[in-house]
Amino acid sequence: MTIRLGRRAVLAGAAALAAGPVAAQAGYPDRPIRLVVPAGAGGPTDVVARILQPHLSQILGQPVVVENRAGASGNIGAAMVAGSAPDGYTILMAPSTNALTPALYGKALGYDVVNGVTGVAYVASVPLIVVAPADGPKTLPELIALLKKEPGKHSYASSGNGGIIHLAGFLLMEKAGVDALHVPYRGSAPGMIDTVAGRHAFQVDTLGSSKGFLDGGKLRVLAVMADKRLRQLPDVPTVQEALGFPMAIDTWYVVQAPAGTPRPVIDKLNAAFNEALRHPDVTKRMAELAIEPIQSTPEQAKKYFDDQMAFWEPIIKKSGAKPE
Repeated sequence: MTIRLGRRAVLAGAAALAAGPVAAQAGYPDRPIRLVVPAGAGGPTDVVARILQPHLSQILGQPVVVENRAGASGNIGAAMVAGSAPDGYTILMAPSTNALTPALYGKALGYDVVNGVTGVAYVASVPLIVVAPADGPKTLPELIALLKKEPGKHSYASSGNGGIIHLAGFLLMEKAGVDALHVPYRGSAPGMIDTVAGRHAFQVDTLGSSKGFLDGGKLRVLAVMADKRLRQLPDVPTVQEALGFPMAIDTWYVVQAPAGTPRPVIDKLNAAFNEALRHPDVTKRMAELAIEPIQSTPEQAKKYFDDQMAFWEPIIKKSGAKPE
């Protein structure tokens, strides 16, 4: 059965609904805005934030400063934003992992993920890829054969317990009938360094966070978790082509603000993100990294995030993932 996230269905009519700039609260913004990334520098969430950051600064007329607050599968940064003043000066680049933490942490989450934050914009979606050390398996079937031959000997890295990157690896192994030890890190980048060094058999991640290592010949792409091959990786098969079963999983990014942020401020931020996503430099850079920019309304951003929480909850329970 195909693992599908329903992004296109959720966003049907998004372009028509996404309004242009709306008159914002008088004087906003009149000082720098913090865009909190609840993951380490160099990871997929950080990449998306930094592509948009200079254009947001220009559009809003104030510096937009990317601030990394990694840890607890994105919980630390999200809780900080939820507890900030609802004035539009502290906002969150929430990755897909943040929709999974309620099922992972339960009452220990530390903030109200439903009522503590509100949607600003759903900005991007990125298919995942399976990578291995350059001197490791050359194809996905070779990787699966290795894991079957040497059960319990190998491991795989992720950006944190209970995140989509972790769960994508878990689901891949489950469907292939193999097992490997999951090793979580505080962000994708440190895990990738150990994967490059051969300490892990494979890692699921995005092209953006892997590209430097791929270009340097230190990693090999084994497959893409998408319905079809990526334009950026035309010679790399899909999981279905390699193993015979379909698996299409995206990681994604939703901007959130503290609950109670005035609607005029939300609207101005939403318009700024939508405008930045249309900038030719942004679309070009995102295309290079297989990132799909998305136009959305605040309502669509919230609905998509809430739908993802419901979708992944049973999968998290099945995986046995525990808080870090």
